[in-house]
Amino acid sequence: MCTFAVNFKRMSDQAPITIAISKEAVAAMPVETFGGAITVVETDADAVAVLERLSCADVVGFDTETKPNFRKGQTNRLSLVQISTADHCYLFRLNKIGFIPQLVDFLESPTPVKVGLSLKDDFHGLQRLAPFTPGGFEDLQEIVKRYGITDASLQKIYAIIFGLRISKGQRLSNWEAPRLTPAQMTYASLDAWACLRIYRLFASGGFLPEESPYVVPSD
Repeated sequence: MCTFAVNFKRMSDQAPITIAISKEAVAAMPVETFGGAITVVETDADAVAVLERLSCADVVGFDTETKPNFRKGQTNRLSLVQISTADHCYLFRLNKIGFIPQLVDFLESPTPVKVGLSLKDDFHGLQRLAPFTPGGFEDLQEIVKRYGITDASLQKIYAIIFGLRISKGQRLSNWEAPRLTPAQMTYASLDAWACLRIYRLFASGGFLPEESPYVVPSD
């Protein structure tokens, strides 16, 4: 079994730091791109084979997508689960294969570590499909607080750390379309991969809060 050493920086021995970024600063940044491989998983057999490969990873990025609704009171079921390694993202189309037992087992297992953002919403969506108890998850919103980062969105967190902007242009697209477009596939993959990239930088000690250009001056 692979292992992953986590060495999050402790802030207790230094003066408190607040880090935040404006929407204008994010909008001016170059757009990040996902350059890895993307596999769309639409059959049970493919899902099982992919999950077997992913089970030996140390840590993966995680995200979900749901078809948007534009009618008051209407709620759509979760459509897509994205699981990403450093160079390959897998898009599980739950609207086609369902929340199969093997995927439930993977997401309940303590290994690999699964990194996402605002995971409560993802968990709620999955639990509407089948009984599910999350295992091995890390929420970036909790981690960034240890570094003084007050922004909670993935776009702002990524901009603070890497100086690049994640485009949100496909967020409200139809995630239950017969075929996902290349733009949808790239967008979905980027979010899961970005969570993993942020986590690995924090875990390696590569982010130094006091050196961030977005430290808010104290009064």
